[in-house]
Amino acid sequence: MKFTRFGRGATVRSALLVGTAALAMPTAALAQDEGEDQAAVYDDAEEQAESPDPNIIVVTATKREQTLQEVPVAVSVTTAETIEQAQIRDIADLATVVPSLRVSTLQSAFATSYSVRGFGTDGNNIGLEPSVAMFVDGVYRSRAIAQISDLPDIQRVEVLRGPQSTLFGKNASAGVISLVTKRPEFDFSGSVEASYGNFDAKVVKGYVTGPISDSIAFSAGAGWNNRDGYLTNGFNGEDVNDRNRWFTRGQLLFDNGGPLQARIIADYDEIEERCCGVVNVRPSLETSVIRLIGGQVNDFNNNPDGDVIFTDVDPINEVQNYGISGQLDYEFGAITATSITAYRETSLAADQDVDFTSASLATGANIGDADIDTFTQELRFASDFDGPFNFLLGGYYFDESVDTADQIVYGSDFRNYADLLVQGLTQGTQSIPSLEATLGALNATDFTGQFFAEGQGFFNSISQENEALSIFGNVDFEITDALVLTLGANYTKDKKQIVTDSVSTDVFSNIDLVASGNRAIFATAFPAQVGDAFGFGGPATPAQIGALLADPTTAPIVAAIQQGVQAFADANDTNPAVNPLLGLTQLQFLPPLQNCPNAVEDCATDDDQWSYNVRLAYEISPTLNVYASWATGYKAPSFNLSRDSRPLEADFLALQAQGLAVTNLRPGTRFAAAETSEVFEIGIKGNWDYAAANLTIFQQNIDDFQANTFVGSSFVLSNAGKQETFGIEFDGNVRPTDSLTLNVAMTYLDAVYDEFTGSAVGDLSGLQRAGVPELSAVFGASWNKEINDAGDRFILRGDFSYQSQVPALDGFPNFIDDETDPANPDFGPARDIAQFYTREVNSMNASATYAMAMGLELTVWGRNLLDDRYITTFFPSVAQGESISGYPNQPRTYGVAAKFKF
Repeated sequence: MKFTRFGRGATVRSALLVGTAALAMPTAALAQDEGEDQAAVYDDAEEQAESPDPNIIVVTATKREQTLQEVPVAVSVTTAETIEQAQIRDIADLATVVPSLRVSTLQSAFATSYSVRGFGTDGNNIGLEPSVAMFVDGVYRSRAIAQISDLPDIQRVEVLRGPQSTLFGKNASAGVISLVTKRPEFDFSGSVEASYGNFDAKVVKGYVTGPISDSIAFSAGAGWNNRDGYLTNGFNGEDVNDRNRWFTRGQLLFDNGGPLQARIIADYDEIEERCCGVVNVRPSLETSVIRLIGGQVNDFNNNPDGDVIFTDVDPINEVQNYGISGQLDYEFGAITATSITAYRETSLAADQDVDFTSASLATGANIGDADIDTFTQELRFASDFDGPFNFLLGGYYFDESVDTADQIVYGSDFRNYADLLVQGLTQGTQSIPSLEATLGALNATDFTGQFFAEGQGFFNSISQENEALSIFGNVDFEITDALVLTLGANYTKDKKQIVTDSVSTDVFSNIDLVASGNRAIFATAFPAQVGDAFGFGGPATPAQIGALLADPTTAPIVAAIQQGVQAFADANDTNPAVNPLLGLTQLQFLPPLQNCPNAVEDCATDDDQWSYNVRLAYEISPTLNVYASWATGYKAPSFNLSRDSRPLEADFLALQAQGLAVTNLRPGTRFAAAETSEVFEIGIKGNWDYAAANLTIFQQNIDDFQANTFVGSSFVLSNAGKQETFGIEFDGNVRPTDSLTLNVAMTYLDAVYDEFTGSAVGDLSGLQRAGVPELSAVFGASWNKEINDAGDRFILRGDFSYQSQVPALDGFPNFIDDETDPANPDFGPARDIAQFYTREVNSMNASATYAMAMGLELTVWGRNLLDDRYITTFFPSVAQGESISGYPNQPRTYGVAAKFKF
C-alpha cells in the first residue's frame, strides 16, 4: 500500500494524532457538510493547499496515514464547520448529529456516560472506566468527566464505532471518541466570537495562532459559557441545570522542516454548575408520606412543561481539569517514531439531594469529592514503505491514582418520615419510640432518640491505584494492488489495588435484626411454653421461672424447654413469618461496609488479555471500496468504589465463617470482572464527485458487560452475562448543486440482553436493553451560496434528529408490585405500565449565517426548535418504594452569534 506525502512534514503531522479516527462510513457524508471540499479534514490549510488531489482525505484511524477510502474502520466525523454552525458546545450536543452516539448526564456532571452502538458504562461509580474511550489530541481521558466542558479550538471530532482495543487499549471495548484540535500555524490568524440566547445564555470564545520564529509556532484559545438553568427549584427559587464553565488552552509547535517535530499542549477547564434536576413521574405511598411531613415533590405528569423541581439541597457541581502533554515525532527514513507523554489531574466536588424532595430527609453528597491523577506514555513506530508491507508497533503505559470520598447524612425530617414508614410496615403497632424501646430491651441498650437521628449517616472514603501496560501492533499486507489484509494484536496487563475506610453511624442500620429477632422469639416462646408445661394458665413470669430453676426437680424440665425454644429460635430467626423484625430490614438504608483489604479479601486485581483485529479491504474502483473485519475488545476489571462495595459470595461466606463479618453484611459485588467484546463487520464506501454513500452491517457482542444499576437505595455493580447487538448503519450525502448538500445518517440497532440472570432488578435475559433505540436517524441539509461580487456568502443549515420509542429503565416491571394479567400471564400490567415510561426523540436544529468576505460572520441559531420534551432516563426514587423519577431533557434554545476571523 502506498501513501502520498502532502507538503513539508505532512506525513509526520498525520501520524502525530494518536487516537485520531478516520472516517470510513460517515465521514464522507459529514465532511462535505456546508458544501465544503472534502479536503477540509486535512490537519491544516497548508496540507490542503499542497495536496495534489483536493478530493483525497488523509486520516489516521489506525494510527497510520491512510486515505479515507482505504481505511477499513467505521467512524463518524464532525467537522469544525458543522460544530460552529450547529452551535454544538460539548459532546452531549454532538449526539444530535451522530446517531450511533448517545450521551447521558444523570445525578451530577460526574455521572456523564457515553455509549456507542448502544454500549456504554454508567458514570455514577468512579471506579468504572468508560467502555467508550475518550482521547483529546491522542491523550486518554480516563473518565467522561475529564472532557465534558465546551469543545476547545476544535478541528474535528471522530467517533470510532465498535471495539477498538487493539490500538486504543484496555478501555475501548465499545468505541472511541477522539477530539482533534487545531495545530499551531506559521501564518498569523485567529478568531473571536460571541453568542447570546434565551435563558440569558452568553458564550465568548477566542483563538489566535502564529509564528514565534521560523521553526516555532504557537496557538492559544479560551472560552466562557454562562446560562441560567432551565429548571427552577421551587424550594428556594434557584436555577438548576444552568451553565457556568470556562476553558483555556495553549500550544507550541516546533517544525523546522527536518525529521523532528515537537508539540506541547497545556489546558485548563473549570465547571461550577447546578446539576442535575430530577422530576417525579410516578408517585407512591411514600411520596404521600413525604407530603404529610411538609415536603414538596413536583407533579411532572400533570405539569410536564412546568420545569419546577423541589430540593432542599442545591446540586452544586465543581469540576476542574488540567494537564500537559508533549508529542515528539522523528522520521528515520520511511519509519516515523512517535512519543506522547501526558500528565492530567481531575477534581470533583459535588453536593446532591439524594432524595430529590424539599423535605430534609438526606443531605450530603452521593458523589462527593474525587481526585484523579493520571500519567500516560505511548511510544510507537510506523512505517511508510513503498512495497506491499507496512507496520505499526508500539507500547503504552498508564498509571493512575484515584481518591474518592462521599457521604449521606440524615436530615431533620428523616426521623418523622421513618416513623410513618414504620407505622405503615407494622400496621400501626409500632412507631420509632416504641421500636427503640423494644429493640433496646432485646439488646440491653438504651436507644431512646437514636433511630434515624439528624446527623447520622454513611461516610465513605476509598483510594485506588491502577497501573497498566500494553504492547500493540498492526501489519498491512498488500496481496494485490486492490486487496489489503490487516492483522493486529494488543496485549494488556492491568493491576488495581483499593483501600477503603468507610463508617456507618446509622444506629438502626447497625442493629442485627436476625439476632434481635432470635431474642424476641425466645423471649416470647420460652415463658409461654413454661407456663403451659406447668399449668400456670398463661406465660410464666420471671419469678416463676426463677423458682422452677431453683427447684432440682423442675430445673431439668425448664432447661429442656429452654433448649428446645432456643433451637426453634435459631431455626426460624431468618423466617419472616416467625421473626417480624425482618420486615424492617428495608429501612436499614445505610448498613456498614466491610473495609478492605482484610483477612479474606486482598482487594487487588491482576488481569491480562489479548485483543485482535483482522481486516480485509478491497478497492473495487477508485470510487468504491468494500471491507470485512473481525475485532475483539477488552475492558479491565473494575472495583466498586461506592458505599455498596461488598464482598463476593465466596468471600462473604469466608468472612462469616471466621467471625470477621461486620453487622448486617450481605454479599454483593466488590468488583466486576473484565469485560470483553467482539464484532463482525462488513462495509461498503462510495465517494463520487457529487455524492457519497456508506453502509455498515455488524454483529456485536459484549460478554460480562460491567453494569451499574440503581435499585432505589444504592447502585449495584454486576457483570451482565452477554449483550448482543445486530446493527445496520448508513450515511450518505448528495450535492445536487455546488451550493446545496443533503445528507442522512441512520442507525438500526437490535440490542438485547442475551443473558443477564444476575441483574440487580431480576432476570433480564432476552429483554431489549433500556435506553437503546431501535432506529436513530439524522436528516440534514446545508445551503452555502456566494451572494455578491465581494465574496460574501449566505449559509443555511438544518438537521432533524429522531430516535424511536424505547423503554428507558432496565427491569422496570420488577419495581412495581402489580398482579399478573390473567389474560396475558407473560406480560401483565407491570409491563403495560413500563411501556408508558419510554423515550422518543424528535429534535430539530437550524442556523442561518451571513459570512462576509472580510471575516465577519453573523448567525441566528436554534436547537430543539420543536421543544420536544421527554425524560432522558428513569430510575426508582430513592427510598420511596415504587415511586419513579427521571431527568428531563433540555427545552428549546435559540440565539444570535457573531464571529470575526482574521
